[in-house]
Amino acid sequence: MKLYITGGGTGGHVTPGIAIARYFEHKHPDTVVRFAGSARGIENKLVPREGYPLDTIEIIGLSRSVSPKGLAHNLKAAKLAVSAVGKAKKLLAQARPDCVIGCGGYASFAVVRAAQQMGIPTVLLEVNALPGKVTKMLAKKADRVLVCFEQAREILGGGDKIVLTGAPVRGEILAADRTAARARFGLGETDQLVVSFWGSMGAKYMNEHMAGTLALECKNNVSYHHVHATGAAAREWLPKMAEEQGAELAAHPNILITEYIYDMADRLAAADLVVCRAGAATMGELCLLGRPALLVPSPFVAENHQEKNARALEAAGGCRVLLEKDASPQALYDAIGEMLSDREALRCMGRAATALAAPDAGEKIYREILSAVEQHQNKR
Repeated sequence: MKLYITGGGTGGHVTPGIAIARYFEHKHPDTVVRFAGSARGIENKLVPREGYPLDTIEIIGLSRSVSPKGLAHNLKAAKLAVSAVGKAKKLLAQARPDCVIGCGGYASFAVVRAAQQMGIPTVLLEVNALPGKVTKMLAKKADRVLVCFEQAREILGGGDKIVLTGAPVRGEILAADRTAARARFGLGETDQLVVSFWGSMGAKYMNEHMAGTLALECKNNVSYHHVHATGAAAREWLPKMAEEQGAELAAHPNILITEYIYDMADRLAAADLVVCRAGAATMGELCLLGRPALLVPSPFVAENHQEKNARALEAAGGCRVLLEKDASPQALYDAIGEMLSDREALRCMGRAATALAAPDAGEKIYREILSAVEQHQNKR
């Protein structure tokens, strides 16, 4: 089986694709996988690090602004999309995949569209409750559309080819062992670990607030451990901003600031509390690991779908939601402290999250892709 997986711009559109690739390789070691994405997305770091070849295509997302600048941006995006489809056809002609899998984000549009025009089977994966623009544009001609929320299935019109599978999770997440992970990081039985991140590229506004939170932690000599991933955009200025606000990071080895958490499976497994956005892929991993979370949904996503994702988990008792408009440095600091102070409540929150996990998502996605390819071939 030859798979060509495309998606990117953010980790939420890349890690599910990697999870699918790993699952196919586990089932069929002779599987051949290539990835495609934009030249500027996080896929340029994550995909090569996982050992897969990555083809890059120049393409940009659409602007929601109706200003002259926004309209000019969209004109450029439309021109790039046309040329990108042409380049994608050349790449697909060389790769000759059995199936193209689109994992979302503007970076996936050209490759999936090219595959559909070339008669190559296509499968879309939509991890969010509200389908993105790319999924909506490509769904009609896709052989399968795999979704993680019933709401998404309804929005896309239902039907046999819209299938609820749950979000794929990387094998290392499934295999992560909390006891071993905590031992690896030198955490004792009573030690507590907070892991925070705002997405692969970081979020400027929230990173500014986190700088203040880290400063408060240093000033108050918190006993818990805290690892914060800045993302690429804030890797230089966030530590400086925290220090300007009184954070003596060198004197507090329990507080670590890093650009990206590459050993995320072990960090999440070891964590007592995770502070992050509410992307569906991340939430799927938190549920499988049974990790309590303080979720700050991004308000800058289509139809506010992250808050809807987070509220569903909160209603089940699996997390606490703090809206971005309320997430000041002090509010973050207070919420973290309050949640860590009640260990039994954290354990209950973790169990509630586990109840919503989809541990068989990988197998369901695997079977649907095979079925889509077979049905596509039978139509010829």
